[in-house]
Amino acid sequence: MNLQNLTRETFAPGGLLSRTVEEFRPREGQTDMAVAVARTIEDGGVLVVEAGTGIGKTFAYLVPALLSGTQVLLSTATKALQDQLFGRDLPRLMKALGLPVRTALLKGRGSYLCLHRLAVARRDASPTDRVMARTLAKIETWAQLTRTGDLAELPGLDERSPVIALVTSSRDNCLGSQCPKFRGCHVNQARREALTADVVVVNHHLFFADLAIRESGMAELLPSVQTVIFDEAHQLNETGVQFLGRQLTTGQLLDFGRDLLLHGLQHARGLQDWQTLAFDTEHAARDLRLVVGQSSPGAKLRWVGVAPDLVDEFAWQDALAGLQAVCDRVVRALDTVSAIAPDLIRLSERAGVFIEKLAFFSDGCASDSVRWLDVGVQLSLVESPLDIADTVQTRLIKSKAEDALRRAWIFTSATLGADAQLSWFTEPCGLLDSEILKIGSPFNYAEQAALYVPRHFPKPSESGHSAQVADFVARSASVIGGRTLVLTTTLRALQSVSAALQRHFAESGSLAILVQGQQPKRELMQRFRQGDQGGGPGCILVASASFWEGVDVPGDALQMVVIDKLPFAPPADPLVQARSRQLLAAGRSVFKDYALPEAAMALKQGAGRLIRRESDRGILVVCDTRLTLMGYGKKLLSVLPLMRQISSEEELAEVLAALGSPTRPSTKDPCWL
Repeated sequence: MNLQNLTRETFAPGGLLSRTVEEFRPREGQTDMAVAVARTIEDGGVLVVEAGTGIGKTFAYLVPALLSGTQVLLSTATKALQDQLFGRDLPRLMKALGLPVRTALLKGRGSYLCLHRLAVARRDASPTDRVMARTLAKIETWAQLTRTGDLAELPGLDERSPVIALVTSSRDNCLGSQCPKFRGCHVNQARREALTADVVVVNHHLFFADLAIRESGMAELLPSVQTVIFDEAHQLNETGVQFLGRQLTTGQLLDFGRDLLLHGLQHARGLQDWQTLAFDTEHAARDLRLVVGQSSPGAKLRWVGVAPDLVDEFAWQDALAGLQAVCDRVVRALDTVSAIAPDLIRLSERAGVFIEKLAFFSDGCASDSVRWLDVGVQLSLVESPLDIADTVQTRLIKSKAEDALRRAWIFTSATLGADAQLSWFTEPCGLLDSEILKIGSPFNYAEQAALYVPRHFPKPSESGHSAQVADFVARSASVIGGRTLVLTTTLRALQSVSAALQRHFAESGSLAILVQGQQPKRELMQRFRQGDQGGGPGCILVASASFWEGVDVPGDALQMVVIDKLPFAPPADPLVQARSRQLLAAGRSVFKDYALPEAAMALKQGAGRLIRRESDRGILVVCDTRLTLMGYGKKLLSVLPLMRQISSEEELAEVLAALGSPTRPSTKDPCWL
């Protein structure tokens, strides 16, 4: 029996999945996707699948991949999704299918404990920093027990803790085979396991980082495989652009100065003036930051000339030259002592890389790339390609054409485009010639969800808009006991809306206001999912950025999603400007071919947080009258699920009352809306 028939039989009513997975229910769309994946694995080639929420795309690609017996590389968007696939989905399916498959989980080196850096950190820890000392002691105890060294295993470790940078390695500071702890290195252990596994689970960041490493001549990290699957593929282009470019940060230079002082005094005390060299490095990095001045945190400054916009050209060039001169002195100093210890050799190599990057950013930007300056507490100097199309075609798909084993490439997500060719995704990823499959969601959105656009709101550009959003959320969420996710398009709106809500509920405490950035994401989501079930108040979560996607809150814990305004990309963003110039040069419409599709896909992602299961009910509120008043609003509405649209406050009150009712009607009865 060929793989396609075996896959169809496995998903059929009464088939193996029906008999072995209790919650499995046959779905025509899921079966169609699984058979298409099976055909691509058998024949080779490229398949792009947009699978609507609720299809069960994870089973749809995992089952044929496991049944095929081929070596599989599975890449997803985040480390959290990696852990879910590796720790839950794969084991369940392997047991259900009765397959003895070897699996491996591979993350970036920053996810693993570095035993050498832990030892250095413990020696260097300040006795007066009790919080750091306690955290290091906790990590040291766990280090004696862990097999993998994956920091995700360590409960209670704040993902934002500064200690993590001290006990993990980076490409900059890893000593490689010269490390005294090389034999027990957790990163190398994970890579060895990946090379011999049947299924390797990675993330998009690691995949493109590895691609960049290969281009620099280092050994490939990932195994050669026949089947490559990208889940949450809508993030591929932006992730690839990030890793296929060049980047230098003042934070890296400050870390280097700290390591220079630490290892210089430890291994070669008295042989060089390490304190002066470290001070000069840090001082030069801070001088570069000071040249930029007080730009808004998070600003991206366009960089098309010798210096970024709004930055004095001569001061900028002098600061870069000053950094290069300091790095030259550091290299000369290290050359006299580097043979003493591997740490000193690595420091010299790092300084050499800084010199090369500083020279690169002192020259002009490549014609097919875009350069900008990220401004925050530190600076990031960035140059990147406009998309990954050339990389995908020349280094991935076509580069494997002469292999004896023809590879299957599967790209899937719930959000890939609005047209038949899914061109929002396929064009920048160089996949226009791929096989395309679009499968709608099995959910009955007309019965499960409603869409409301408040007509009385000011335009998003007018003052008072965020205050109106906060007032609406406060009134509406009170009716349903919280259970509300507010998605903002900017950090400024995030701060305004969350502050207003916190003031509103400060006295009564009837609802808890959770705000992105005030706690680790994992803790925020845990509290939000708990809602009022733990005896505390219900929750309103106000968030932006990463919360627009990848947030899965099924059930009653989330019943209202509020989007403050249409998510058009900021026109001042240098990458947006560069892509716009490229379209204009090709005689295309920036708004029609770029701005509108980008907003549509972002809106679809945000709206997708609402209905996650067949039993979910809820309301989507978009506080932007342009959705109903502007001509392009119809285009944006067309990408959303076919929810019932309500237009009056009376209808809104009825829906909220039904959602907030202690005795809720069946979701099979459309009368609740």
